[in-house]
Amino acid sequence: MNILDTKVQFPIADKNSTTLKKHDDIRVDDYFWLNERENSEVIDYLKRENDYNDKITAHTKNFQESLFEEMKGRIKEDDASVPYKKNGYWYIVRYEKGKDYPIYSRKKETLDAPEEILFDCNKEAEGHSYYKMAGLNISPDNTHAAFGVDTVSRRKYTIRIKNLVTGEIYPDTIETTTGGSTWAADGKTLFYTKKDDETLRSDKIYRHVVGTPVIDDVEIFNEKDDTFNTFVYKTKSQKYIVIGSSSTLTSEYRVLKADDPTGDFKIFQPRVRGLEYGIAHYEDHFYILTNIDNAKNFKVMKVAEENTLKEHWKDLIPHRDDVLIEDIEIFKEYYVVSERSNGLNKINIKRWDGTVDYYLPFDNETYTAYVGTNPDFDTKILRYAYNSLTTPNSVIDFDMETKVKEVKKEQEVLDEKFDKNNYVSERVWATAVDGTKIPISMIYRKGIEKNGKNPLLQYGYGSYGSTIDPYFSTVRLSLLDRGFVYAIAHIRGSEYLGRSWYENGKLLKKKNTFTDFIDCSKFLIEQKYTSTDHLYAMGGSAGGLLMGAVINMAPELYNGIVASVPFVDVVTTMLDDSIPLTTGEYDEWGNPNEKEYYEYMKSYSPYDNVVAQQYPNMLVTTGLHDSQVQYWEPAKWVAKLRELKTDDNILLLHTNMEAGHGGASGRFEALKEVAEEYAFLLDLEGINK
Repeated sequence: MNILDTKVQFPIADKNSTTLKKHDDIRVDDYFWLNERENSEVIDYLKRENDYNDKITAHTKNFQESLFEEMKGRIKEDDASVPYKKNGYWYIVRYEKGKDYPIYSRKKETLDAPEEILFDCNKEAEGHSYYKMAGLNISPDNTHAAFGVDTVSRRKYTIRIKNLVTGEIYPDTIETTTGGSTWAADGKTLFYTKKDDETLRSDKIYRHVVGTPVIDDVEIFNEKDDTFNTFVYKTKSQKYIVIGSSSTLTSEYRVLKADDPTGDFKIFQPRVRGLEYGIAHYEDHFYILTNIDNAKNFKVMKVAEENTLKEHWKDLIPHRDDVLIEDIEIFKEYYVVSERSNGLNKINIKRWDGTVDYYLPFDNETYTAYVGTNPDFDTKILRYAYNSLTTPNSVIDFDMETKVKEVKKEQEVLDEKFDKNNYVSERVWATAVDGTKIPISMIYRKGIEKNGKNPLLQYGYGSYGSTIDPYFSTVRLSLLDRGFVYAIAHIRGSEYLGRSWYENGKLLKKKNTFTDFIDCSKFLIEQKYTSTDHLYAMGGSAGGLLMGAVINMAPELYNGIVASVPFVDVVTTMLDDSIPLTTGEYDEWGNPNEKEYYEYMKSYSPYDNVVAQQYPNMLVTTGLHDSQVQYWEPAKWVAKLRELKTDDNILLLHTNMEAGHGGASGRFEALKEVAEEYAFLLDLEGINK
């Protein structure tokens, strides 16, 4: 028996038409009413969908449990991070066996010193169905910790302050924040970011003094442009507090010396539409990563502290057409540049005096390497991480002077059967409809034949310039060991092949993202890695939009789809500036208040383009408290698909009634969600053990 054999009547959502008019265009939305979060009929519908999902998948529950135990069994439960040193203390994040949440601790000066537990999130999470701590931030004198907590999964964090000497948590309660904060040099003044209660836009920076009433906190900055978000941090040099404002295309910063917390912030360089920059500080200069002067792939410049306007910026690392500069990490004697060339990560190490300039050697065909946690300014040790589709993650300390590396930790895979030599990874290139070559990173077990009979899961995202690197996953082994091929399609909309790769997959070129994914699917079928009977696709959030678009455009290619928290009602959401994130997204999707963008996004918006045709088997997941993609988008989409689709394929909607965009908060609870998705795919293949 598999999922297609189960016969249960699916729920039908009531139709209650709402007429939506814009630019003399009329849209009739029969399911608009599902956005009434407090309406008992809405909750009833979501629960009926959950009940239907439970009944359809009842025969897979034992399999889901065994998958969960299998995936959990590969994870070292009593694990710990590699300690890093900051301001005289070694900091460690560790987990204990059988527990879901991290324990934050530190040791003074040496790793042999007694452990001081800062927070045991397992205790803090008691009584909460969701718990997440963020923004843990230690004062310069090491005596206080500021931290943010979210117990709803709406990304509205409450900041509290703990005395690390006495263990007391102060009554100061700062609500509706990002969770992040930064201390001034005096160790008493805390800068933090507030959110708008409705839109959740990060819009104000406040100053708080420990021990004073929160009501007396001073508003330092108000970001009034609703397409921008604001944030605050301290430079690695500890000299400056920095307030940043950013939109998709534009940046602006303000700086204040950290030892002058009541002083006035100075604008670094006023915002200019299209000018993006980020700043780091070293000695008497700022270092700027920027796209100024048409440096599409960014370049690095420097400027003296006294006069930071762009007219005074000088080139340090020039722009290159074939290399994307992603970040710069500054040390006392060295600086490290993170680059991407032909899709692959590169780490370039340079001395300030110009005597050293070399790249770390990586020789795999497809891999992921990135600079890790390096809070110590005065050190010659660079911490970085390396993994690939076949190779578990390693955290490495590299001596930039002697070029000697020390592997501090290799990810353990607690599975006797696991041997990385049993797997093959490769990078192949599909040809898009416009002739562009699209890279695909793949992994599968050795010995698989290209006969078109292999189940294949194709993953994609393709938005915001966010790149899905080819990373190692222990949970993915549960698919690979059952014969699946796993493929990451590096479609346009990411920055895998540089900034142009992103720009050619956004705004009025957004459809390239969808056609790229489809062309990758066709290539994988043509090359007989799989066939339409065995091809599956998965994506979440903006990747869920991708899923919705491709099944409207080419449903015949896929046997099954998993769409997690999918952004599928693009036009309606982008017209509603009260919804979190909307106004800040105009430079990504376009502003539908302008007719050209309205018509373009309407032409691909998954919800607006559901038609009477056959669709693949589908599992759609969402969270009732999701602040990034509201639950009603997938709920409406599923209701409309049920009404119009002409097939008998399975369509499931699972709403987590206690979580938001990221799903469950515990490390093992999250695995249960993956087990659900994998069981859905494997069951469609007739694999149930």
